Amino acid sequence: LVMSTIAFTVCFAVWTIFSIIGVRIKQELGLNETEFGLLVGTPILTGSLVRMVLGVWTDRYGGRLVYTATMLAAAVATFLLAFAHTYGQMLVAALGVGLAGGSFAVGVSYVSRFFPADRQGTALGIFGVGNVGAAVTKFLAPLVLLAWGWQTVALIWAAALVVMAIVFWFTTADD
Repeated sequence: LVMSTIAFTVCFAVWTIFSIIGVRIKQELGLNETEFGLLVGTPILTGSLVRMVLGVWTDRYGGRLVYTATMLAAAVATFLLAFAHTYGQMLVAALGVGLAGGSFAVGVSYVSRFFPADRQGTALGIFGVGNVGAAVTKFLAPLVLLAWGWQTVALIWAAALVVMAIVFWFTTADD
C-alpha cells in the first residue's frame, strides 16, 4: 500500500507536469489559446482513456508488472518531451506523459487484491492520497523551471519515474 501510494504520487506529479511547464512552452512556440489548451489537455485525456486498457492488463498480467511498465513508458515520453522542439513533437510526448495518469486504474486494482472487502475502502482511501502529486508538481516544478528551464523539469520528473519504477519492482509482490 505504501509503495503503491508513493508510486501514484510520482505518477500524478508527472501527469500534471504541463500545468507548469506548458506556460513556458506556449511562450517559446508562440501557441494560441486553442493550441495551448490542446497541449495541456492531451495528457489528461490520454490518462483518462488509457485506464480502461491498463485495467484489463492489470487483471491479465498483474499489477506489479503493469504498474512498473506504465511508469517506465511514461518516463520515456517525459524524457523525450525535454527534446521536443515542435508543437507536433510536444503533442506526441504529451500522449505518452498521459500514461502516468492511467496508473490510477492499475493501482486501485493492485492494492485491492491485498485487502479483504471490509478493508478495501480504507486502503483505497490511503492510495488516493497519491493525488498530492499534483501539488508536488505545482510546488516544485516552478522552482526547477526558474532555475534550470522547463526541459530540466521534464528530465527530473522522468528520472523520478524511473527510480520509482525500479524501487516499486524490487519492493512489491506479485498480486
